[in-house]
Amino acid sequence: MSASEVFLIAMLIILTVPYLAWRLGGTDYYAPLVVVQIITGILLGPGILGAIFPAYYGFVFNPQVIAALNGIAWWAVMLFVWVAGIELDLKQAWIKRRETGITAGLALITPLLFGCAAAAGMLGLSQGWVGTQGATWQVVLGIGMACAVTALPILVLFMEKLEILRQPLGQRILRYASLDDVAIWGILALILLDWSRVERQLAFLVVFGVAAFGMRKLMRRVPAKDRFYLGLIWLAAIGFAADWSGLHFMVGAFLSGAVLEAELFDQNQMDQFRNHVLLTVMPVFFLSTGLRTNWQVGGLAVFGAAAALLLASVGGKLAGVQIAGKILKWKTGEASIIGWLLQTKALIMIIFVNILLDKGIITSETFTATLLMAVASTMLSIPMVTPLLRRYEAIVFKQS
Repeated sequence: MSASEVFLIAMLIILTVPYLAWRLGGTDYYAPLVVVQIITGILLGPGILGAIFPAYYGFVFNPQVIAALNGIAWWAVMLFVWVAGIELDLKQAWIKRRETGITAGLALITPLLFGCAAAAGMLGLSQGWVGTQGATWQVVLGIGMACAVTALPILVLFMEKLEILRQPLGQRILRYASLDDVAIWGILALILLDWSRVERQLAFLVVFGVAAFGMRKLMRRVPAKDRFYLGLIWLAAIGFAADWSGLHFMVGAFLSGAVLEAELFDQNQMDQFRNHVLLTVMPVFFLSTGLRTNWQVGGLAVFGAAAALLLASVGGKLAGVQIAGKILKWKTGEASIIGWLLQTKALIMIIFVNILLDKGIITSETFTATLLMAVASTMLSIPMVTPLLRRYEAIVFKQS
């Protein structure tokens, strides 16, 4: 078969298998399609089906096909992160900065500390979690941050499903998650700081600041119909510049969106664009993510690490939000609902650890453990929140 034919077989598998599992299995309540796509990637990867049927894996996911899929996955996730950056609403976070700062701070710091402790325990038992280019502090901080991440785009999808996105509670949760999103990318930049290329990185940040000022002015002057296209050019340019500096193209993708104001774009068009990206090209990223899993440290060790990280992640997030609720004197039930939604991981955490893996800071075994943790935490969200919303509906939905 030609390379194009094998590539299309891979695309057929990527689009068909998770959809059938999701639709026929009726998994939407606890595992939305994006989660099923990630799980499918893990099952189809080298560690499971590839190990059972190596001939199949070598034929379908050969180096040429993997290279083509990776190119699509890179651009897909850059688009998604760019949109997430545009949709950050930091104005509301500033207006209600005390409440937002306390909640977002505790929701980030507590699971970060829990995750760092779990990571230190993992490294104490084995060094198989540290990548060839990683220092111990980078791995511990990286794993800790993976436990603290909230997946803002997936959180939006979940709150739409639960019909609370436009409620006051939903808008509050978006504020908390938005502030944490900024911190996540800032800590990632710290982890990726390369002293051998620090001059390049400083130069990038200086030039980016000047360019962003000019870009914001330009976007206001061009016709509205041109802004999306111009934004994509800006995305590619900043992604390249960030990668050239050593910060990774995904940091550039987030920054390129974060400096653009959401009101520059039609909200309906932006929602449609995000959904189309999720529908058409993000499945390739989800499956290619699963294909990167590895179990060489030992299956039990990887599952054990994933369980420890899940406990640190969920426990830390819930504890942090409960503390915030006590300080801010929230009503009964609020902290539990907010905590279970904010512990949603999936997409952003997977992007985060993909970057750490690309840079050689963590190993593929560490990546696999964090990926399993992300899938499990995301699958917990809706089943845990739904009964809480029913129980506290009269209190939660009437708040201003």
